[in-house]
Amino acid sequence: MDVFELDCDDDMREVIEKSARHLYGLVHARYIVTTRGLAKMLDKYKKGDFGKCPRVMCKSHPLLPTGQSDVANVKAVKLYCAKCEDLYNPKSSRHTVIDGAYFGTSFHNIIFQVYPALIPPKSLDRYTPRVYGFKVHAPATLIRWQNARRDELRKRLRRLGIESGFKKEDVEPDEDDLEEDDEDVEVDMAAPTADLNIENGFNNR
Repeated sequence: MDVFELDCDDDMREVIEKSARHLYGLVHARYIVTTRGLAKMLDKYKKGDFGKCPRVMCKSHPLLPTGQSDVANVKAVKLYCAKCEDLYNPKSSRHTVIDGAYFGTSFHNIIFQVYPALIPPKSLDRYTPRVYGFKVHAPATLIRWQNARRDELRKRLRRLGIESGFKKEDVEPDEDDLEEDDEDVEVDMAAPTADLNIENGFNNR
């Protein structure tokens, strides 16, 4: 077996080892988007080796490592949940020092393009804050506004024949819904926003 030996001081050896680790990380980012690399990462993903989503509504959906930049030394690696489409910090402190560029910003998108059957259905379940059983006004108003906007966008997608990705599709809209004027929708959506600005509790969050 060939052994690399170089007569150098400790500082130079440390620089060489650091550069070698950095090079390995950059090569790793390119390897995991190859056919063999994707297959190995898929196996780890199915086993949940990268962890489970901490969001309760995602029901421990497995995570994928991803970077927020393809440039090294910008941000550490994060974990992506395909169900809620959000990023999370790794639990282990050992993983928080891994450069996100060693996984890249494209890997988690490429693996779902190559294996579309892995794309999980989007969940409509949401947590609603309550006090003694009553919905908290400001968050509840925001949720109603977000739900109305989501339903409107889903209707538009259906008109275009595009799947929204949610596991539960609403019933087909009637003619009144299809003829609903966009200006009316904007007026309806503006009311909750005004209410939210009035609520001190929301402003202090």
